[in-house]
Amino acid sequence: MPLARKIILHAPVSDETLLDGFVEQCLNDGVSLVTVVGPGCGRIEDIIDEIVVGDGSDGSRFLCTTSHPTEPFEDVLNMAITWEFERGDPVEEVRL
Repeated sequence: MPLARKIILHAPVSDETLLDGFVEQCLNDGVSLVTVVGPGCGRIEDIIDEIVVGDGSDGSRFLCTTSHPTEPFEDVLNMAITWEFERGDPVEEVRL
């Protein structure tokens, strides 16, 4: 089953090696936004960005990421719901 176009990823991640497969699935499924919440979310966002960019040779690999270490979950959810490009599309919560 494909992922929603907007994802809220909860940190911490139980196994960071799962991020590679998760990011590839996001790219294959056309996810446009991955927002990370929780402890260490900034570092997880950086790892996701590095996976997306890779060696920089494939310009078609794009995914918008944000991290929210201190915002209440409800605020992050509201931001994702009203995300400019897919306003009203479902938001999926992911825990790895």
